[in-house]
Amino acid sequence: MESYEVNFDGLVGPSHNFSGLAYGNLPSMKNKDYISNPKEAALQCLQKIHYLSDFGLIQGVFPPQERPHLPTLRALGFTGKDEEVISKAYKTSPDLFFNCSSSASMWAANSATVTPSEDSEDGKVHITPANLITEFHRSIETQNTALVLKKIFHNPLYFKLHEPLPASLVFADEGAANHLRFFKEPGDLGLHVFVYGRSVYQKSTLTPGRYPARQTLEASQALSRNHRIFQNRLLFLQQSPKAIDLGVFHNDVISTSNRLFFLYHESAFVGSASALKELNEKAEKIFDEPLLCYEVKEEEVSLKEAVETYLFNSQIIQKDKESMVLIAPIECQKNTRVRAFLEKLTQDPATPIKEVAYVNVNESMLNGGGPACLRLRVPLKRIEVDELFPNVLFSQKLYIRLLDWIHKHYRDRLSPKDLVDPKFIQENLKALDEVTKILGLGSIYSFQK
Repeated sequence: MESYEVNFDGLVGPSHNFSGLAYGNLPSMKNKDYISNPKEAALQCLQKIHYLSDFGLIQGVFPPQERPHLPTLRALGFTGKDEEVISKAYKTSPDLFFNCSSSASMWAANSATVTPSEDSEDGKVHITPANLITEFHRSIETQNTALVLKKIFHNPLYFKLHEPLPASLVFADEGAANHLRFFKEPGDLGLHVFVYGRSVYQKSTLTPGRYPARQTLEASQALSRNHRIFQNRLLFLQQSPKAIDLGVFHNDVISTSNRLFFLYHESAFVGSASALKELNEKAEKIFDEPLLCYEVKEEEVSLKEAVETYLFNSQIIQKDKESMVLIAPIECQKNTRVRAFLEKLTQDPATPIKEVAYVNVNESMLNGGGPACLRLRVPLKRIEVDELFPNVLFSQKLYIRLLDWIHKHYRDRLSPKDLVDPKFIQENLKALDEVTKILGLGSIYSFQK
């Protein structure tokens, strides 16, 4: 049966802003209070979707989340009309207000973890929304994410939608950004690698000293059990604390893969040599051949440069049977050393990366996310693709409608303080209400119920 990689990208919302909320995400922290351009951010996202669709990928979209998130503000004791709730929250606790106004849900890689049907014991696609419990501003995404996922993956004959893991730091789960899957061909059984930053119960686990390790081993193990992944096709690796302290808050900031190709920095994992040895031994047992591992040395691209350019947050897509394309942010092209490395990579006959395509997602980069952050990979068989909610799948018609919607509703200049403006609040709600009609999702926001 034919199988495909479906990519769901998060649409950037009209409240896209730089509040600098993510501790340990260096670009986010650095650009706190910058003036954002929501219109440009949304257009960049849409152009990336269109570009990858032209490559032949099946693309889907997730709608923006409601921000500022009034239900959370009301639950925390702010009362009155919408404008009054927002005004009171901003005056009383601006930090709390900005946490409830985060635009980070655009990074769909954190929305959920997905296991394809060929890798689960019950033959279903398993999906678990991430609880994102480490960061308050992200944890409030989970409920809406779960609702949207249930609407898109609605047929229980093919899809098993799980509840998020318990909202405890023991089970801190950051979604697909800390999950890798290796496979030979679409539809083949795969090898799942869960990357964690810390363990709560294994006290000997190394931990970073400066920034938090977000994903726990306990969360990754629970996901693998819930998704009923075949036990002989599992591996758990620990992220390097050194890398986390230099801004590598998720594994997808320091490694990326496609099929049996693995691109990673030498400082990505604890005990890197032994970790890669274990990974290759497991791969050889499963695939009868080792992975094609390409290790990037510190002397070629430093951890600092990797974080600044989001080299490893590039997407790798299959161009044809033999070759792949690396979809990299333009920041990689602008950095002399990173660009030189990528030129070397494409010229190396031992690697399948034969082309680098640079995309402009600068508004996302300034907020701390590259091309891969913006998408959730969902491997599906043809029959499963046919069971998706069709309105969210990308087409030229949807592209034109979303393009018109962005130009109609989005500002080209927004400061975090503008989020309090009553006029903006009404603009924002109107835009969100309209996008649910475009996507046919029905009532997914609190103000629509």
